[in-house]
Amino acid sequence: MSGRVDSIADVLKTFFAECHGLLEQMEDGLLRLRSAPADFDAINEVFRAAHTIKGSAGLFALDHVVTFTHHVEGVLDRARDGRLALDMEGVGLLLNCRDHVERLLDAAVAETTPDADVQEENQHLVRCLSALLDEDERSPPNKGGAAPGEDASTVSDDDAWHISVRFGTDLFRKGMSPTPLLRCLARMGELVHVITVADALPVTPDMDPESCYLGLEIRLRSAASKASIEDVFEFVRDDCLLQILPPGSRVADYMRLIDELPEDDARIGEMLLACGAITQGELEEILAIQADQRRSAGITQPIGELVVQQHAAPAEVVRAALLKQRETRLRHNDAARLIRVQSGKLDGLIDRVGALVIASAGIGQMAAQSGENGLLEAVAGMARLVEDIRDDAMRLRMVEIGETFSRFRRVVRDLSAQLGKDIELEIEGADTELDKNLVENIADPLTHLVRNAIDHGIESAERREAAGKPVRGVIRLAARHEAGSVIIEVSDDGGGLDREGILAKARQRGMLADGAQPADADVWKLIFLPGFSTAKQVSNLSGRGVGMDVVKESIEAMRGNIEIDSVRGQGTTFRVRLPLTLAIIDGFLMGVAGSHYVTPLDTVIECVELEAQDDGRGYLNLRGEVLPLLRLREHFGLESGLGRRQSVVVVANLGFKLGLVVDQLEGELQAVIKPLGRLFSRLVGISGTTILGSGEIALVLDIPSLLASITHGGRDAIPPKPMQPNQAL
Repeated sequence: MSGRVDSIADVLKTFFAECHGLLEQMEDGLLRLRSAPADFDAINEVFRAAHTIKGSAGLFALDHVVTFTHHVEGVLDRARDGRLALDMEGVGLLLNCRDHVERLLDAAVAETTPDADVQEENQHLVRCLSALLDEDERSPPNKGGAAPGEDASTVSDDDAWHISVRFGTDLFRKGMSPTPLLRCLARMGELVHVITVADALPVTPDMDPESCYLGLEIRLRSAASKASIEDVFEFVRDDCLLQILPPGSRVADYMRLIDELPEDDARIGEMLLACGAITQGELEEILAIQADQRRSAGITQPIGELVVQQHAAPAEVVRAALLKQRETRLRHNDAARLIRVQSGKLDGLIDRVGALVIASAGIGQMAAQSGENGLLEAVAGMARLVEDIRDDAMRLRMVEIGETFSRFRRVVRDLSAQLGKDIELEIEGADTELDKNLVENIADPLTHLVRNAIDHGIESAERREAAGKPVRGVIRLAARHEAGSVIIEVSDDGGGLDREGILAKARQRGMLADGAQPADADVWKLIFLPGFSTAKQVSNLSGRGVGMDVVKESIEAMRGNIEIDSVRGQGTTFRVRLPLTLAIIDGFLMGVAGSHYVTPLDTVIECVELEAQDDGRGYLNLRGEVLPLLRLREHFGLESGLGRRQSVVVVANLGFKLGLVVDQLEGELQAVIKPLGRLFSRLVGISGTTILGSGEIALVLDIPSLLASITHGGRDAIPPKPMQPNQAL
């Protein structure tokens, strides 16, 4: 019994997860309607989302959700038909309704009754929605008769749908049952006939009490659409054979239905006759036509009957095989299928793949030491397979950043209205993929950057008009892949950062010597210091000097970095660079003074040998190009003597090149990155560690920070402490 309860709980989790995904679709579509009220595709998208939530909620007897979304659906249906023009006020009302549905679902998740405030809001929103509907559209869903908005007495026998469903054997194991499906259908209209089909039920010794062998023949009198009826079976659609015939179907339609179902033709015909789908004359006509078709094809009996009569297989086995055949046929006709997997399972898979990579490297090293050709060839083949498994596992964790970006449409709309500004959000590169953990962790830093752009970046309408700018400001969220990393930009066309204001604040706090004029890049970095703010007044959104330092720390914790470009009067761009993944990378292994270092392979351009007569200069003439050098031995303070020869590994980042001087080139490897402990979290130039096949530890280099150390005069590996008052920049 507990197993089934767990299954029901899992199904409910899936239901709530899908509902929140549908709410995101609703919000996205409504925000598109805000700028384009006549966008028919957006109206349809919002309607489908509300309709699916309503149907799914009915399946789980969440009547308060069904009733409320019925009113929302009614307004959207009028908008779809062109009978209602959605203005800004209407879109705002629907956004509030979307939020209310989310609150109702959250209460259902917590298994609590909506509190008084939620119920009062429910009544207020229903009154607002009803004001947009005609009188005959205001009735709630009928729980025992016709479809919403229609009296059962107006639906004739000719308006009856015929539904044939054969459930899969795993229905009960997945926590589902035919009973709630019938209840949901009953809310849509009148169940005229329900015939239980148990022809697939095996003999008692072979019957599994946890398996489902049932089917249903249903006659439903309703004005509902086919899509509405299909939605009832949404959670079992992959595990059942479902056929739906509309009212007024012809004899030919029932012939095709009989052909699709697994039972004997005469048996199906009897059930159709019993539930009133066809008449006796139509049944005789169907059976006669099918008999003629079999005779013309040289078949006197269905092949299933022949197999049973010749004792080649039991009747139950034949029926089960036919049912499986029908299910398989339907599944092959469907396009792509999606499954939901708990993120913890993916994390566990990645951990095991990482262990497999390390073990494979160890076996490869042992094979190389043995020198046996057969073993080396086998290990090489295994390494290729491990690499393929690694790539496939990593792709499972890659998700598009568009869903995270879309959340900010609502943030921009609400905050701009609160501040009295007209701001539009533009999104580019929504299909850019990166590791799911990064997508989850980047949401908070992006929220702070967007809120700052709304509050401080975009000027008021009066100031923009005086400056000759469009009254409507623009905030742009963009993402793209670049050199094995993901670049995320938050930009605005506002007033830009106030360089002089920042310098004045720094001098006031003793962070900058009088008369000093640092470069723009150094000035912009001041805003990331704790407590630093140039805001003249504190608002509900920002101005306390709290947040930008947390943004920087959060991004660096993801092995990323943030840069700022700003032009006074034109706008500001915050550019965040993140690795594609935090788990496994292709790397290049190098040896320095007996220690091992790894650099991401996609940052490596080439390797060259350092001249024997090298005089320790800090640069190299690389085919006429000046290449700055970073000698890792000196940079990290390694004591061991120089090797017989040294090499230069040329790496690049953001268009800048750097030569790493090393003792040995040890080749490519798959590096499973392990994070540094808190004690070493402030190391500059090191982003993590990895375990080699020999069991030794290698440090993973952080190329962007190493490049920064060169451009700032070769600073030490340990960064200086945060600036104190009276300390010069």
